[in-house]
Amino acid sequence: MPNTHDFLQRQEQIIDTTGWAVTHVLPTADDPDTTAPFAYTVGLTAHDYPELITAGLPPEVAHSLLNDLARRVYDTAERFTHGQRLSDLIAGYDAIIIDGQPTDDLLPGLAISRYGRDQIRLQQLVWPDPQGRFPWDHGYNVAPQAQPLIAKL
Repeated sequence: MPNTHDFLQRQEQIIDTTGWAVTHVLPTADDPDTTAPFAYTVGLTAHDYPELITAGLPPEVAHSLLNDLARRVYDTAERFTHGQRLSDLIAGYDAIIIDGQPTDDLLPGLAISRYGRDQIRLQQLVWPDPQGRFPWDHGYNVAPQAQPLIAKL
């Protein structure tokens, strides 16, 4: 199992190569139901972009979606706005971007330790339920703790 130093060194190499890295926070065997899995970018802050975060998705899906978004931000300087609907990210569904601050449930610890809490701006990728409804919509059919939010729309 890699140690923290090796992990951070590898993350640094990825950031140096691509401009950002994706970090995952997963529930532990000791605490499997209290934390939703989430993933976030580290490295976009250095280029004056918000870090990106998403919660409640399988790690490989979250990783892919965040890389797609980060590539748009980093490579083409695309800026997302609070409440922006993205129809070209998840096949057959829209996603929505919301702006907010780190929370106890969605804490991008490595980004904060790298840049400082006062420097971190976050944008969350929010995904819909199978009927296309979002957590703030009536009838949303996913448990609230499955996709904690950094803010409301």
